[in-house]
Amino acid sequence: MFGTVETDEEIIEHLNMIRDLQDETGGFRAFILWSFQSGNTKLAEEMKIEKTSSNRYLRLLAVSRIFLDNFPNLQSSWVTQGGYIGQTALLFGANDLGSTMMEENVVSSAGASFEMGKSEMIDLIRDIGEIPAKRNTAYDILETF
Repeated sequence: MFGTVETDEEIIEHLNMIRDLQDETGGFRAFILWSFQSGNTKLAEEMKIEKTSSNRYLRLLAVSRIFLDNFPNLQSSWVTQGGYIGQTALLFGANDLGSTMMEENVVSSAGASFEMGKSEMIDLIRDIGEIPAKRNTAYDILETF
């Protein structure tokens, strides 16, 4: 999660630490970049933190794809960014749109309220010339559409 009080240098330092940990362990299946959702939070109220722009999200996602070259998957965070930025993220380094949500409480309690069904996800992926697929948590492809 980014978009609170961290500096650009601290973001790079964090990416470097998780890249090193991935080199050591190979334990991460994916990286998901989440922007801080400022609604309904004391931090935003006390520190006067504004919502991070979609532009910054996409730029940091692209940097993450380059920097985290040892992560097989980068997931687009349509839950925090909405469907169209989630789709655009697939052109900025993400290779996974994520999934439909049965129940999501974390970002919704902070003010984000994006929803998307299976058919909309399939359409967004096809619209950019990619092949939609259903996967399991191990990233094994179960079905293509």
